[in-house]
Amino acid sequence: MFEHCSLCFRVRMAAALKRLHLQETVVLDDDSDTMIGLAGKRVIPILVKNCGHPMLESMDMVSYVDSIGRPVLTGPERGEIAAWSDKVVAKTGPLTMARYPLLGLPEFATAAALDHYILRKRKSFGDFVELRANTRRYIKGLMPDLEELDRLIETPSAINGKLSRDDIRVLPLLRSAAVVKGLTFPSKVRAYFETMMDQIGFQPLPVV
Repeated sequence: MFEHCSLCFRVRMAAALKRLHLQETVVLDDDSDTMIGLAGKRVIPILVKNCGHPMLESMDMVSYVDSIGRPVLTGPERGEIAAWSDKVVAKTGPLTMARYPLLGLPEFATAAALDHYILRKRKSFGDFVELRANTRRYIKGLMPDLEELDRLIETPSAINGKLSRDDIRVLPLLRSAAVVKGLTFPSKVRAYFETMMDQIGFQPLPVV
């Protein structure tokens, strides 16, 4: 896993809701050999089951984790939540990708790993200094979506009133967006984010 990875956090969140212990291993961003050795290709996250079989799709991992013992993600799902999360991924990237290297995260513990990440993401998102300089514009583009989410949230402890896979879709994206200094969540989004993070026992990432 990477500490900053929202797909990784889906699986960590599901395990935390179940009170299950996952053995978490953070790999350096340039450690493709470990990923290829486990999964046959460079991919994150990877969940290696006790039998040694690797799982590569985050929501499949969530389903697997939730199937151990009594399921907790039993609430209804709404199509508009899935659509919201698909839409917001593209809008958070320009805000978050240029900030992760500033957070002192373990996947960037060496200069080579940090350079590897910056070169990879620059190809997709452009210059990091320029991205951070345009923070206000990107926040302005994201706010209507956060206000939409504010209207969709039913309770602070479950987006649809009862824990579901929709919570797994939304909370990791909010965790990522919360690293952006100057971004203020609407009231129901803030209450949901804080309640859910407390419920699973995770601290938010640093804000820059």
